[in-house]
Amino acid sequence: MQKLNAELTRLYLAPPAGGTRSISLAFKRLAGDGEAGHWERLCQVANALQAELGLPAPAVSISGAGAFGLWLSLEKPVTEAQAQEFAALLCSEAESAAAALPPYLDQASGKWAAFIHPGMGASFAGDEGLDMQPPEAGQVALLEGLESIGPAPFAQALDQLRRPVGIALQPSPPAPEASATPGGLLLKDATLEDIVNFLHSKNIEPTFRFLK
Repeated sequence: MQKLNAELTRLYLAPPAGGTRSISLAFKRLAGDGEAGHWERLCQVANALQAELGLPAPAVSISGAGAFGLWLSLEKPVTEAQAQEFAALLCSEAESAAAALPPYLDQASGKWAAFIHPGMGASFAGDEGLDMQPPEAGQVALLEGLESIGPAPFAQALDQLRRPVGIALQPSPPAPEASATPGGLLLKDATLEDIVNFLHSKNIEPTFRFLK
């Protein structure tokens, strides 16, 4: 777990009594969503973070308990009040609360929360958890290319969100073939070949378990 803990510390953990370095948003299904409406909302917010606010790509997770998550990493700690204000202005339909960092076993559902490849999100709609503990190497590979938001870009983005116009969340447009990577916009679903190629690029040999 050493490499995974190092990545979680690099991105999300703050010194004791030092505020918070992570902003998490939980996207649960709402009435009228259908099976994947919460995933579509996550994609819209993730795209807006990057295209309209100019921020780095966030991590994407499944909760093990019926929700998708976005994880924003901050270079320097901010107060809990600032983090909650940012999250509320960014998306009023997502829940913002202190949450455990994936991966972990959700005791209520018996399924694992985990970080996922952005292009795989739609395939988890309706079953947002893993039956088995995710491999550490795969979790590390999904996190090691992510960047933290610097103090100046965060302040600028918060100021933009405070304006009456805010940001406009538009449906995701079609994406070029190269966009199914953790560092890119969340604009399309990855094929199995995309996922295998990504893991191979990290010298990870994937294993797939097929359920009847």
